Order: sequence, then C-alpha cells, then structure tokens
Amino acid sequence: MTAAADRLLVDAEVHALTDPDTVSEAVAIRDGEIVRLGRTSEVEFLAGVETDVIDCGGRVVLPGFVDAHTHMEQLGQHLVHADLSAADGPEECVRLLRERAERAADREWILGFGYDESEWTDGRSTPLTRADLDRVSEDRPVVAMRVDLHTASLNGVALERLADELPEGDLRRENGEPTGVAVEDAAEAVRKRLTADREEMRKVLAAATEYAVERGVTGVHDKVRGSVAPRVYRELAADGDLPLRVRIDYWSDHLEALGDVGVGTNDGDERVQTGAIKSFSDGSIGSRTAKLAAPYADADGDGGDSDGSDGDDGGDGASDVDGERGQWVVDPANLADLVERADDEGYQVCVHAIGDDAIEETLSTLEATADPGGSRHRIEHAELATDDHLERMAAAGIIASMQPNFHRWADEGGLYDRRLGPERRERTNRFRRVLEAGVPLAFGSDCMPLDPLLGIHHAVTAPTDAQRLSVTEALRAYTRGAAYAGFDDDRLGTLEPGKRGDLVVLEASPWERSDRIDEIDVAMTLVDGEIVLDGRET
Repeated sequence: MTAAADRLLVDAEVHALTDPDTVSEAVAIRDGEIVRLGRTSEVEFLAGVETDVIDCGGRVVLPGFVDAHTHMEQLGQHLVHADLSAADGPEECVRLLRERAERAADREWILGFGYDESEWTDGRSTPLTRADLDRVSEDRPVVAMRVDLHTASLNGVALERLADELPEGDLRRENGEPTGVAVEDAAEAVRKRLTADREEMRKVLAAATEYAVERGVTGVHDKVRGSVAPRVYRELAADGDLPLRVRIDYWSDHLEALGDVGVGTNDGDERVQTGAIKSFSDGSIGSRTAKLAAPYADADGDGGDSDGSDGDDGGDGASDVDGERGQWVVDPANLADLVERADDEGYQVCVHAIGDDAIEETLSTLEATADPGGSRHRIEHAELATDDHLERMAAAGIIASMQPNFHRWADEGGLYDRRLGPERRERTNRFRRVLEAGVPLAFGSDCMPLDPLLGIHHAVTAPTDAQRLSVTEALRAYTRGAAYAGFDDDRLGTLEPGKRGDLVVLEASPWERSDRIDEIDVAMTLVDGEIVLDGRET
C-alpha cells in the first residue's frame, strides 16, 4: 500500500522547469521529498487522514528560488538599522539616519545601509560625505554603507574612531582633507568593524531570512567574511529557526583555517553547507574600480575621486589604482596563487570579476585548474565578458554567476552609459550570449535588492537581444542554474520525484505578466515541504 503524502498542492499550474519544461496540476510531498506530480485526480489518491491538501486556485507553482550570490548579514542590517535604499537624495538619507538615531538612543553607532547616489533625483551623483553625516550627529559615530558595499561614508567622529584601521590609499580626499568617503579595502575595514556580535547576528539573520522567504527564496549562497554568521546559522538550524537553506562561501582569508579543521566544499547538512572559497580580482563599475581593457568613458585620470558603484562587497588584497582603467583588488599573481592552493585542497572557487581585463586574468587563472563539470569554479558577475571569454568558460566548465537586477543601471543615459559609453553598456550582462555559448548560468541578487522576481523581470525586459532571456530561461537561472552552481542539482532546482519539496507559489503567471514580473506577489514558500510563508491573497 502506498503511504499517504504529508502535503498536496492541487488545482495548480506546476512548472517543473526541466528541459523541456513539463506542466502538471498537482504535486505530492512526503517526508520533505516530492513523490508525485500529475493531474489533480492522479495525485489526490495520496491524501490521507492527516494530509494537508492545499487548493492553489490555479496559481503557478515553481521550484524555490536559489539566490546564488547574497550578503545576508548586510541585508539584515538594512532591516535592523536605517534602510537608505529608497532615499532620493542626501537630505532623505540624513533624515532617515536622524530618525534611526532617535529610535536607538542607546546605541553608540548610527548605521545606515543601501544608499545609491546613481538613482538620486535631486541632481547630485556623488556619495554621502563627512559633511552630510556630521549633520546627523557630531557626537556619535555615523556610517552609511553604499548599496554595493564598495563605498562607506563616515562622519567626523567615525573617521577619528577608525583612523588607525583604514588604508590611506582608499580614503578619498579633497584639498588634502578626508571627505569621509572610503572605498574598497577601506570600506571593507569599516564593514568588519560594524559586523554584529553573536546576539545581534541572530536578530540580523532572522530578519534577513524572513525577508528572503517572503520573496520565494528557499536557498542562498551567502558570502561571509570575518563574521559569526556561520556559527549562528548552525545554531538557528539546530533550534529549528532557519527557514531556508544556506551555502556559505568563505572569504579567501578563511582558507587556512578551514583546511586546518577539515571543513571542505559541500560539507554540512541539509540546511547549512560549506560552499566555495571567495576572492576578488577587481572592484566595480560605478566607482571606476572595475578593471577595464580600455579607459572609462568618463575617466578623469585622478585615480577615481568620484564614487558610486555597483557590484559586490569589499575586497582583500592590493589596491593598484589606475584612474582611467580601474584597479586590481587582488593582484593577478596573488589570485593565481590563491586559486591553486584552494583547488589543490579540493575547494570550489568563486572569484569576483566585472571588467573585461579582470575577467581575462581571472579566467586564465581558473582555466589552469578547472575540471569541466567537476570543480564547478565560478566567476561572480562576469559583467563585461567577451565572446572569447564565454567560449573559454564553456570549454572549462566555469559557471557564470550573474545578477540580472544590475540591468537597472543599463538603460540609455544610466550609470553604465556614463561610465562605459553606449557600446560597452550594451555588452554588459549578455545573458542570451552566455547561454548560447553553453556556459552554466546561475542568477543571484547581490542583495541589490534580494528579490528574484525583480531580477527575472530585468532579464526578460533587458535592453538588447544579447542581454535578454525568455521567462523560462530566466526562471531556470534562478532555480536549476543556481542549484547547479552549489552542487545541489541532484536535490534542488527542478520539481521532480526524489527532489526536495522546496517550492514557491505565485499569485500570477510570469509567462502571462512578462512585462511586469516584478509586480507579481509570492503566495507561499515551502522548504522541505513545510510552509515557511503563507501570504495568499483571499
């Protein structure tokens, strides 16, 4: 006799996202595992006395989204501290920080996260400065982190407190005086100083994971450095308080310690696993620190006093500044040594590379170690990959871990147009070309913001044919593609018998709303067949 299912989802439009995609009406889950898909009448026989039968009312059911590049601590900081992501200018940032200071009078530091001066509407396009933040407080330290974490803005008190910790070369100056703008290694030093302690981290990660499942995310690849987050994740999982799966990609400065204690890639359990060793080659486009083969369209030749960026989080290594073509965050020779050591010890490696020059150096390094289909090394962002780069990545089995929401900067007259000029702007994030070349494609958000449906919307409505994907292709990159990048394609990424019951239920069909996928609401999120979000509209 066939055992009853724990949960049935019926009267649904269930997309397996296999190749080709198959569509069913119902799915049955037992012990956290999918056991059957088919017509509602074919699945209902698995209903027992205690089976939870959910009538989806025709809603779309998909594999749960896996965000292949996130920063959960920083996301949680947005939610716990001042969220500056919607601010339309410096005045609004100052107001939000003042409000936060009043609500948290017992906290010494006043913190804000997520501002993006490239989208301000008041005509200003430069980062927050010491002068701006001194208006928040001249007695308490104030720090505002830009959306990409490549730039930190500090008031005078914060500058004084951190004076001995900030690399001089990455502190912006005007007439010899620090402006309060710190980039790259200096921004990373600020981030490390602000990292939460164990008690605070539990609050931060609880807020971040709740936010994620509300957006249909059932798994994340979290980039972690110098933080108690790994320990707290495991404590949350042990207590039954971790609502999604976490794959921890550790910064390269953790490599020796991980090796010493014998923790390797894919070690862990169903909820928390060790992922890749993470490093950098270059910086970001907005700050003119992404390493380009040709000068920036708006290069001023001064080493980059102008800030504003997109991309990843801080760096580790060299700060070899070229005001016209960007800078190395980690020198290519040092990167090659790191990749060789990590690969020799059996670790997956993921390297941040945005500019075409950085991608060339990173790819050359990874090609020397890559085992097609085995090591699954990754290039994070790969924004300006050339056709030659893509062909070589495909041959070596190197994954392109990319962020479709970065197309928010790719419109005519936008940030990329100003930094790169029209021709290179149209060569950024060419997802169509990535798939045509046969490169494994994984989507993530870089938490700018964490929202798969927003990213899928940008991939489907991208400016050029070479950048644009179909709805199905974009969904696969955020599900099976991201699962493959985390060695999880055997249990996640598609809806098939034998795979885990990680699903997302949508209020509308992205195929029918392809022009506004970002406006679709998440009705339910399930992990291991358990409901971790129920936001169904009545």
